[in-house]
Amino acid sequence: MILNLNSPQRRLIALRMEHGDLDALIDQASEKIPQDELMMRRLKKKRLALRDEMACVERELSPDEPA
Repeated sequence: MILNLNSPQRRLIALRMEHGDLDALIDQASEKIPQDELMMRRLKKKRLALRDEMACVERELSPDEPA
């Protein structure tokens, strides 16, 4: 299946990759001492925003069926 560069499927793949990269960065940063609490909060907030955006794209791809 060929995906359009601007398709929701492609956007979802990119968001999942970015989310995974951010998870790895947070894991690495949490192992370092002393931790930069502000940076950790910002990274976690960004990760949460990505998760929300992924959920929106997933809903767009598979809308609820009418009852």
